[in-house]
Amino acid sequence: MLPTEFLRGVLGLLGLACAYMAGRTLIALRHGEVRASRHYAWLIRMLLCLGALVFRHSADTVAIVIWCLAALAFAAGGWQASHRKPPEDLTDEIFPE
Repeated sequence: MLPTEFLRGVLGLLGLACAYMAGRTLIALRHGEVRASRHYAWLIRMLLCLGALVFRHSADTVAIVIWCLAALAFAAGGWQASHRKPPEDLTDEIFPE
């Protein structure tokens, strides 16, 4: 039998990862690279994981810290997606003159 706190930690990590991906897909949605359903799927996963942290417990320090980290992960995912490095132009290396 696994301790409840360990499972809360696993749900917290899953929630952080989903928050990061939700931030990335928000920017991709704004650029027209993905459909809205993909973004909503990451949002639903994020909300379920982060909401499950307080399902049988009250909102304690662990839940609040994970929620704050999830907000930072969402922002970091959005920032990284909006500041992508442009692809290299390898035309001269593939087709030398």
